[in-house]
Amino acid sequence: MHHLDSSGGYRGLDSWVLANIIQLATQDFCQKFLPHNLDPTGRQYDQMTQAARSGKANIVEGSARSATSKETEMKLTDVARASLAELQSDYENWLLRRKRTPWHRDTPEAKTIFAIRLDPPAYGDDPVHDSCAHILAQQEKFAKWLESENSETVANALLILITRARRTLLKQIETQTETFAAQGGFREKLTTIRVEARAQQENAPNCPDCGAPMKRRKARTGPNAGKEFWGCATYPKCKGIQEIPENPAP
Repeated sequence: MHHLDSSGGYRGLDSWVLANIIQLATQDFCQKFLPHNLDPTGRQYDQMTQAARSGKANIVEGSARSATSKETEMKLTDVARASLAELQSDYENWLLRRKRTPWHRDTPEAKTIFAIRLDPPAYGDDPVHDSCAHILAQQEKFAKWLESENSETVANALLILITRARRTLLKQIETQTETFAAQGGFREKLTTIRVEARAQQENAPNCPDCGAPMKRRKARTGPNAGKEFWGCATYPKCKGIQEIPENPAP
């Protein structure tokens, strides 16, 4: 029997944990380093915090939609990645306006932050409490840089974390694409469920070629035109057929 995929699961994703750390740090960054004289309309504050929020929120929504639409899950995961790319551009701009470039990946600071691994989540019977505690514990690993009073240090650290999150999301999309190609999405699963239910009602055999359920079909042309036969439900992928025995005379 086929079952729909369960949704949720985002609390166990490293991308979600990283996106939370990025959102929290971006909110702190904007509060600390974007005073009214630098951002009189509050537009940059809003854009940066909203991009950070979108990165996290679309991971959550994509995971929630995975049960009913793998295609939507992939699209939302990609939106999360794009939102973080927008935020990445804002931090690059912050450094450029100060005549600075992001840390080279081979600098000691960059190497250190890239090397810090997240702990695997170990949630108990209260996943909301436990996952939030997990986020705070992982955030603490980067506190040396994220809580700095130097905006350039914070911006550089966040650029590295955003790069890590975007790479993780790209791997998620690749996995989601493979799953979609192998299993199909919600519509494909509904079709399979309907075919199997109809086959059970008709007491249809399984295809001799691929083992899938068969469905009653009728020949349209040739010497057997009008005659019913069993055809593979996956046609044209599989062209297996089987005769339907004529009912014995009463």
